[in-house]
Amino acid sequence: MRRRLVLLALLLGVGRCALATEALLVYSYDSFASWGPAVQIEQRFEELYDVDLQFLAPSDSREMLARLISEKDAGLPTADVFIGVEAADLPRLRTLDLFDPLTKAMVPTLAAVPEALLVDPELRLVPYEHGYVTLVYDSDAVSEDILPRTFEQLLDPALRQSLILEDPRISSPGLSFLLWTIHRFGDPGYLDYWRLLLPNVLTIVGGWSEAYNLFLAGEAPIVVSFSTDTAYSVITGGGTRYRVLLLDNQGYRNVYLAGVVRGTAHPMLARALLDLLLSLEIQETIPTTEWMFPARADALLPIPFYQHAVTPPSPVRLSSDLIGAHLDRWLAEWARLIVGG
Repeated sequence: MRRRLVLLALLLGVGRCALATEALLVYSYDSFASWGPAVQIEQRFEELYDVDLQFLAPSDSREMLARLISEKDAGLPTADVFIGVEAADLPRLRTLDLFDPLTKAMVPTLAAVPEALLVDPELRLVPYEHGYVTLVYDSDAVSEDILPRTFEQLLDPALRQSLILEDPRISSPGLSFLLWTIHRFGDPGYLDYWRLLLPNVLTIVGGWSEAYNLFLAGEAPIVVSFSTDTAYSVITGGGTRYRVLLLDNQGYRNVYLAGVVRGTAHPMLARALLDLLLSLEIQETIPTTEWMFPARADALLPIPFYQHAVTPPSPVRLSSDLIGAHLDRWLAEWARLIVGG
């Protein structure tokens, strides 16, 4: 499967665009724009404001973040808003001054978000959803007698070439899985674990969409994905064939964030977009578009989502300080191991 650059510019039509006085460009990730809440956001935002709202989202969130950083470094025009920063990147972003600081007065709907999700102490980035990275397996393809329940059981030779993983350098769930192994086995013990895991890996791809499509195509029966995938399958009519697999009763918790890009010519519109993103109207679409847990505590969950979305009994997450101190080295060490075997 080849990745293609796709400009997801969400427009209401040529006639309306001609009347728009301003344009607002949002960088996000492919799933957010292709089947996430982007369409609802675009329609509602253009009803409220005389603006042409455009989404650019050809790939995974970490790849788009790298693009934003590169464009800023080169002094090039870039996005007004970014949707899709994961909490693991906060330490690095604090040093880059990429986003404008915000207040709850600037984004009034932020008042409905629990303090526990406000993981950026400078409030340059605000949470809009959260979730858990886990494994997901095809119950028609993996027999119960070899189904791994622990990280150690995932090394079983019976699972040779059974895993589809994402590259942590450019993929959000890929990074979460790497950090999960570091939490479980420590540093440098995680490298020993990955060395043993490689025979059971079919492929490591760039992003979640590519990985999950390979999984659905039957290329391998286990994929790094999210604890809401069974809920997705049930709600979309696929039943419970694809099931969440918790290793050691854990999952890696992540918070996903959005912010106003520093230097935007439209700061008020950008903040208004974040306010809409956190509105109850949009937050209640998150479970069945993003297939994640909404940031707002008062957002209602559809009953099948509530029944089938899994909250791990023992979720884990590395501290921001630890990630900030070591992430670049961890990624470089991981890459050397993968290339060298």
